[in-house]
Amino acid sequence: MRMGRIAATLGLALSLTGAAAYATAAGIDDPRRADYFKDFAGKTIAFVPVTMGIDLTEGWAAVMKQQADRLHMKLEIRDPHFSADAGAQAITSLISEKPDVLVVHNPDVNSYARLLKRAEAAGIHVIQINMRSNYNSDVYVGADWIGIGEAEANAVLEKCGPGTSQKVAILQGQPTSGSDSGMMKGADNVFSKHPEIKVVANLAGEWDATKAQSIISTVIQQNPDLCGVVGFWDVMDLGAAAAIKQSGKPIVLVTSGGGEQMACDNVAKGVFYKEIAYQVMNQGRDINDMIATVLETGLPAGKLKAVIYSPQLVISKESLHPGLCWSAAALKK
Repeated sequence: MRMGRIAATLGLALSLTGAAAYATAAGIDDPRRADYFKDFAGKTIAFVPVTMGIDLTEGWAAVMKQQADRLHMKLEIRDPHFSADAGAQAITSLISEKPDVLVVHNPDVNSYARLLKRAEAAGIHVIQINMRSNYNSDVYVGADWIGIGEAEANAVLEKCGPGTSQKVAILQGQPTSGSDSGMMKGADNVFSKHPEIKVVANLAGEWDATKAQSIISTVIQQNPDLCGVVGFWDVMDLGAAAAIKQSGKPIVLVTSGGGEQMACDNVAKGVFYKEIAYQVMNQGRDINDMIATVLETGLPAGKLKAVIYSPQLVISKESLHPGLCWSAAALKK
């Protein structure tokens, strides 16, 4: 009897093992997969940058396009070409068209604030990227500008300590932008603790390299012993670098930007002492994650109130290695 029970038990075990093996071979369905793809299919994502044709916006758009294609969504880009008025008109039109998600790169803190509030009131989720407005929408994905301002100021302090003139110039982009107001706060957090540092100029290049070159050339003429420049965007700061090269003086230039290959190349050449980068490709991934989140949660537009600050990447001669920076040129291949 005992041997019979053992045989029966063994037979049942073998039978169950065989059934499990068959089930595994046949595959196991994912009960959430169909609903996941259904949440996105046919949805429209609208992107209003400050302009296309720069590394930041081209990078974000490329990453968003990859996800949109994969999930059968539509990505629309409305390019205002650095015109806040054209951008406002684009957002006004989009409110009527009702895309599911609106991704906005604000030129300043005021121009689009009321429009973004209107968009969410109309049921459109709003994600602000890198330069926020005064309106707190569903999501902000972007740089921790105060932290970047602190990091830039500390980098200049490394080169403009005792034994130098300790004279520093600040080259802003647009003082009313969300980025500049944060970086100025960060720089002040550091320089206020170092009264020996003399900020001899604080001027705006309006994101234009030609204007930046003219401004820094004038500052150097007025302050031949200038020690350092804190710049607020690497593309604009190429103009500051040209002015420094023309002067022939050993002035340290620290900048910030999206971590594109241009930044690594110019750090390697000594054009920039350091770049404090916010890594555009990773930001694109974060934007995509938040697009997916607002569409999956089912929350009404304007209810999420999430923030994702991009980690800093310090690009210096010490940190350089192949692959550290991303390539805008590779996006077009």
